[in-house]
Amino acid sequence: MVIKGLSGLVSNDLAIDLGTANTLVALRGKGVILREPSVVSLHKDTHRVLSIGKEAKRMLGRVPGNIEVIRPLRCGVIADFECTMAMLRYFITKAHNRKRWVRPRIIIGVPSGITQVEKRAVRESGELAGARAVYLIEEPMAAAIGSGLPVTEPVGNMILDIGGGTTEVAVISLAGIVYSRSVRVAGDTIDEAIVNYMKRKYNLFIGERTAEDLKIQLGTVMPQESPRTAHVTGRDFLTGLPKTVEINEAEIYDAIIEPARVIVETVQVALERTPPELAADMIDQGIVMAGGGAMLDGLDALIREETGLPVTIAEDPLLSVVKGVCALLEDIDLLEKVSIER
Repeated sequence: MVIKGLSGLVSNDLAIDLGTANTLVALRGKGVILREPSVVSLHKDTHRVLSIGKEAKRMLGRVPGNIEVIRPLRCGVIADFECTMAMLRYFITKAHNRKRWVRPRIIIGVPSGITQVEKRAVRESGELAGARAVYLIEEPMAAAIGSGLPVTEPVGNMILDIGGGTTEVAVISLAGIVYSRSVRVAGDTIDEAIVNYMKRKYNLFIGERTAEDLKIQLGTVMPQESPRTAHVTGRDFLTGLPKTVEINEAEIYDAIIEPARVIVETVQVALERTPPELAADMIDQGIVMAGGGAMLDGLDALIREETGLPVTIAEDPLLSVVKGVCALLEDIDLLEKVSIER
């Protein structure tokens, strides 16, 4: 496959990690210039977009009945086309300091399990948002490149990318994905598990922002002997009044261990289905973890314990995909090899 028009890549071209939880944008020659939540607020009756990104996320759980706060990407795919288009347009314009006349080329990281319909939706969103041309790359490949793995070499490289909506594991060799597996169990699932646990054990309703804060503060899949604690405030289901309870990391462990084990099983299945020669490479190469979920305390140790393989966390796990996509702006030959065909 030869990608036409790439020889003219210029400094206003963008690399985008269109994530379920966050969208990151990098400008060629400058690196990551924007990182905002993939959140949109809109008026329910008119569907007019009110705010996007950080401003919209601050409104979560705090809006009146006529305003809705949504995440237009769910489980790694576009759930709301119009809002995704508006969000992309906003981020592209913001990246270029509100210069609407700029029409950049854009490379976007997308989930490996994306369908043809979803590919078309992402491309159309980018083009309608002002892009001159849109190129797609699978996120596990981008994460592997951004993590510094030798993806063009004839060796097996395993990348585990745990995002907000999906967990993707891929085995890469000679600039191609030999095997990939995607499950819709990731950061959002862990947040939901915490919400459900608090509801079940304490009759306490908490929002997704509170659950995410608990995950960051106390989340672990390898509990310690002296567990950390935190106070959590929510709404009591029985009285409808605010209530505060104290919980510890052992309780958060109980809440999230099930989705964590699904992630481990996803890795095990990938190893079982990897060709023997490449599987043998894993003994030396090991597994590299990327994405926000890679920072969940103890997850790397749990995978190491269950697989017997070396497990490392990428230097900047949250930035791995966007760094990989950004690197492709500088390497046209590699981009031609790894881009998804139209």
